[in-house]
Amino acid sequence: MNTHTYRILLSKEPEGGYTVKVPALPGCITFGQTVDDAIEQAKEAISLYIESLVAHGEKVPDDKDTLEYSLTLTA
Repeated sequence: MNTHTYRILLSKEPEGGYTVKVPALPGCITFGQTVDDAIEQAKEAISLYIESLVAHGEKVPDDKDTLEYSLTLTA
């Protein structure tokens, strides 16, 4: 079994809950009612996405070489 690293982005929704996007896996988007639930849903979605890539003989991308910073600017 291979180990993969993924960055996930959680966005709080106005109606409640969190939408999760996985930038390294186009179209891999899920939702959870709480942060913990959203993370668990992301793990499941990523696993299924990888399973599909492997089944179709496609390369499995990840974020192991990605660096990320958050900048706050006042303009």
